[in-house]
Amino acid sequence: MSENRTRRSPHRGRGYVEKPKDFKNTLIRIIQYSRKYFPIVIMAIIFAIVSTAFQIIGPDKLKTMTNEIAKGLPAIVNGEPVVNSIDFNAVEKIAFFLVVIYIFSFVFSIVENFAMSTITVKISENMRTDVSHKINRLPLKYFDKRSLGDVLSLITNDIDTIGITLNQSVDNLVRAVTMLIGTGIMMFYNSWILALTAIAATAIGFMLMALIMKSSQKYFKAQQEGLGAINGHIEEIYSGHKVVKAYNGGKKAKKDFENINITLFESGWKSQFLAGLMPPLMNFIGNFGYVAVCVVGAVLAMHNMITFGVIVAFMIYIRFFTQPLSQLAQSLQNLQRTAAAGERVFEFFDEKEMQDETNKPKLLENIKGDVEFKNIRFGYNDDKIIIHNFNAKVKAGQKVAIVGPTGAGKTTMVNLLMRFYETQSGEITIDGISTQSVSAENVHEQFCMVLQDTWLFEGTIKDNIVYSKPNVTDEEVIKACKSVGLHHFIKTMPKGYNTVLNDKASLSEGQKQLVTIARAMIQNAPLLILDEATSSVDTRTERIVQAAMDKLTQGRTSFVIAHRLSTIKNADLILVMKDGEIIESGNHNDLLSSNGFYADLYNSQF
Repeated sequence: MSENRTRRSPHRGRGYVEKPKDFKNTLIRIIQYSRKYFPIVIMAIIFAIVSTAFQIIGPDKLKTMTNEIAKGLPAIVNGEPVVNSIDFNAVEKIAFFLVVIYIFSFVFSIVENFAMSTITVKISENMRTDVSHKINRLPLKYFDKRSLGDVLSLITNDIDTIGITLNQSVDNLVRAVTMLIGTGIMMFYNSWILALTAIAATAIGFMLMALIMKSSQKYFKAQQEGLGAINGHIEEIYSGHKVVKAYNGGKKAKKDFENINITLFESGWKSQFLAGLMPPLMNFIGNFGYVAVCVVGAVLAMHNMITFGVIVAFMIYIRFFTQPLSQLAQSLQNLQRTAAAGERVFEFFDEKEMQDETNKPKLLENIKGDVEFKNIRFGYNDDKIIIHNFNAKVKAGQKVAIVGPTGAGKTTMVNLLMRFYETQSGEITIDGISTQSVSAENVHEQFCMVLQDTWLFEGTIKDNIVYSKPNVTDEEVIKACKSVGLHHFIKTMPKGYNTVLNDKASLSEGQKQLVTIARAMIQNAPLLILDEATSSVDTRTERIVQAAMDKLTQGRTSFVIAHRLSTIKNADLILVMKDGEIIESGNHNDLLSSNGFYADLYNSQF
């Protein structure tokens, strides 16, 4: 139902790169969003710290073991070879202690991984649920300016990115910081000279890491934007592939896709390249650290300033010290990716919602169907008013047709009547009650609709007819289908009313329209809207559909929008609209006899 607005307007993809916003605030919002899981997160962090601490203790014990073994090596004392025995009892105790702490480290690590994996999956689940609820609270005008593919990308790419990278980055970050601090303490405990040597050798890693991190955030942001853009483009082209084929638009669609894909490739390549620099960079720094420790350690050992076991311990500690740099870089880049995705998700959450109407006291109940439009003024944009001063009275049970040229405001009036949009001024009343004084949901309950686009979902024929209506019996469904002439066809289907509608059980356009008419009958609301309901069917099918709609309109106040004026000749009241105003009103014969704008429209069709 979008006459005065396009299906979508240019969105934030297609080469668009938004300037990165506040990285810190986005992460804070993610933390606040996850606050109910803080106790488990804290427990997981403690387990990660303990697991890492056990690993750090290991090399120091290996140093002691190495020194015990070194005591048994041949030595020269006063020019004579001396052979000492090895204290295997001490070696066995140290070995047993190492096995125990490494087992504990493994167990703590498994528990921590299980906790973090569970939490991040729950956060993703909650975000998807909140996105689903948010969609139901957003006004239709939000979707006028955003492609469906871009919104779907929030649920798939962005939320998945947040869940996966949070799981990886929090775990790695805690372990890396613990390992870095703990290893530094243990290195200074064993030899402050070798500790300073190791730190000096790896300091360059910190500087390069900071430089890379500063450069890569904008590319991660652009990558997430590009994924949303390409999803939007594919969804748009696929849903309209018949039009693309008919107008030979394949080349243009391909060119647009390639432009988006190239932009995505450039941002993705740059972000992944910068992320991929970290492992080889850290390997180089680690190897450089090994060389520095070996050279300096050998000099210190020659002067009996350290034992051989200290050098062995430092060979492990240098790996422990450089490895966290790589993990920190990876974790921070994951957090950047999380922040980029989080920005898009929280921007969606921050979109202005429809008003909270739970406290509105009035309620539309058992209405007769009197409808009045009073001085309605409306525009989809405040600076472009398309309905200027619309006034109309409709009595209960009347069949009202709204006609006029394209862009006259016909569908807009129905949108306002359903409260899909809010008026700039004026009011619409049902049985004397302003629709603004009741909730939009309560207004929707008073209407059943048959639109030009026959929306069906994958499910049984019965499910499609009963859609969202509780406690509907099989007899009521069959009665509705018999009324619209659909029952016989359904009985020829493989499983009757339980036949699943999908690609293997396709329906014609007319049959789809009859299903939607049967759905409207089941809703059994006092007001009815028919928006171009026969425009996409042939003349013979139109008669069948028209007969079904005539049955549907009985006893209801009906609003019919039609370009085929032959279908509304029996309307009680015809409102002729032009440029957002009613220029003529009356029944078919009266309007023809007045020889005005309606007569010109009607005669132009024959």
